Amino acid sequence: MKSALVMRISVVSSLSLGLLVGCSKSAPEPAPSDKGTETTGATPSSSAAHPMGAMPPGHMGAGGPAMGEGAKPGPEIAYDAPKTWTSAPNPSPMRKATFKIPKAAGDSEDAELAVSSAAGGVEPNVQRWAKQFGDAKAKTEPRTVNGLKVTIVEIKGTYAGGGPMMGAAAAPKPNQMLLGAIVDSGDSQEFFKMVGPEKTVTAAKPDFEKFVSSLHAK
Repeated sequence: MKSALVMRISVVSSLSLGLLVGCSKSAPEPAPSDKGTETTGATPSSSAAHPMGAMPPGHMGAGGPAMGEGAKPGPEIAYDAPKTWTSAPNPSPMRKATFKIPKAAGDSEDAELAVSSAAGGVEPNVQRWAKQFGDAKAKTEPRTVNGLKVTIVEIKGTYAGGGPMMGAAAAPKPNQMLLGAIVDSGDSQEFFKMVGPEKTVTAAKPDFEKFVSSLHAK
């Protein structure tokens, strides 16, 4: 009787041990942590994609208002700068190029030609240039240069500067002159604006005419 009881206990113990072993084998292992997929750093802003950053609609530059949404940029314009003109650093990211024109005898400073591109139409920008001379009368002449629509602009008077977007307002300068060429591509315009003492700009007219004659689409 006692031996039968011992055998029954032994069988039950064996079955319990087998169940425990089976359960321990079927239990899933904890998943390893995926440290390799962690990302750091911020997503680049949209302004970083453009060297000038994002600009608000209607932003005014050296040649006119910046191109708004939907405006199609015109062709890149190439030109030959006279050897007497010196390339200078651009004072603003709105400038594409800057040239210094040597002063004429008797004048105290050089003239400067700024190259920029923007939009807004030819006539509104001519009027804006005229306001920089106290609403002086602007002479304009339409031309066709190497297949390009070009408007030549000439203004004389007291120059009050390029406006608040060009930095601190400078004192008005009398006896100044503007010679400009605006290439009209429809939705956008290319601006070539020379400003300086009247005597210096007048002396630079022949070189300016050669410069305008060299304008052509790339």
